[in-house]
Amino acid sequence: MTTKTFEVPNISCAGCVQAIKFELSDMPGVASVSGDPASRRIQIDFEAPATWEGVVAALKEIEYPPATEG
Repeated sequence: MTTKTFEVPNISCAGCVQAIKFELSDMPGVASVSGDPASRRIQIDFEAPATWEGVVAALKEIEYPPATEG
């Protein structure tokens, strides 16, 4: 299981976090998604078949790209 914590600058409210959770939770291999609108940080736990590249692509698609992609 891989855990990533990252900043998403476009987060402005709890609704933004919910949109990210909704999008990422549907991905096969994603175990959990949590976030904090105040710090604009998201934490995701995932394993194959999910990949970090796939997570980044999904976030870009819904206009919530991570600040860093590493």
